[in-house]
Amino acid sequence: MFIDYARVRVKAGNGGDGVVSFRREKFIPKGGPDGGDGGRGGNVVALGDENVNTLLDYRYNKLFKAGNGKAGAKARKTGGSGEDVFLRLPLGTEVFRIGEDGRRVKLADITAHNEQVILSKGGRGGKGNCNFATPINQAPRHATPGRLTEEIELELVLKLMADVGLVGFPNAGKSTLLSVLSAARPKIADYEFTTLEPMLGVVKVSDYQSFVMADIPGIIEGAHQGKGLGHQFLRHIQRTSILLFLIDINTPDPVEAFRILRSELFLYDSFMDKKPWLLVISKLDTLDEEQRAERLAEIDTQFQKEFGVTALPVSSVGHVNLEELKFKLFKMLQEN
Repeated sequence: MFIDYARVRVKAGNGGDGVVSFRREKFIPKGGPDGGDGGRGGNVVALGDENVNTLLDYRYNKLFKAGNGKAGAKARKTGGSGEDVFLRLPLGTEVFRIGEDGRRVKLADITAHNEQVILSKGGRGGKGNCNFATPINQAPRHATPGRLTEEIELELVLKLMADVGLVGFPNAGKSTLLSVLSAARPKIADYEFTTLEPMLGVVKVSDYQSFVMADIPGIIEGAHQGKGLGHQFLRHIQRTSILLFLIDINTPDPVEAFRILRSELFLYDSFMDKKPWLLVISKLDTLDEEQRAERLAEIDTQFQKEFGVTALPVSSVGHVNLEELKFKLFKMLQEN
């Protein structure tokens, strides 16, 4: 199951207490203070792991506690440190702290394998009485306790990291295109919202060159307000380098459809408007040759007039222009 959002509570370890102790040895009746310091509490650490691709583990396990530091000991021995606890997170995960007032503060943005970020620091160990000896007070009888830590609430948000993001209305042919260009096997059927979770596929350009493409579930008008599957999936488009807009050749008004798609992305995140993009007309195989040529000429005229661009016509089923599409995308990625 693909899970891209979770809330958990974490608690760093408390620091160990310092101790009061005096050196006691034969022939040394007044050995002086020798109480050791307490050990530090364990940290809660976010750890990037390229082998993890979902936040499923954090949907059901809600509390993560690091180990407490051990108390100090005589002979100036420092207590052992508490054990750190690691949250192994998929690459692309953002971590926010949720305050008591509900405000979110970003703590980490995990984008690299083995990247570590301390989310909650363990408490300091207390000081043993050996730290408080002075010429005036040579036998201090007090030590300090270890620092206590608080339990905090975290929000984990996964945004897929992909080079190319497929953007289109439901049933535009995104899943079919991804399955043909890569080894991904998304669910494909002839009805809206077939895809209920994002899918990643590696598109091979040559023996040594490839890029990652993401199939983002269908957007509808009003998606930026959470309509349809809006907020669940728009976040995944934020990290893509290039937007690939897919519009079904049978769409009554392709220009208006394109406007709505771009508007929804912009209204969700204005930065989306700055991303490079490519426009593709899909499902050529649904029309015969004569109808197809006539329809493409009409669409081309509309887009040239409105946006000054030419759409690339493709057929995933008929494997039309797929190689050209791959190399265009790869060239765009190299240029950006």
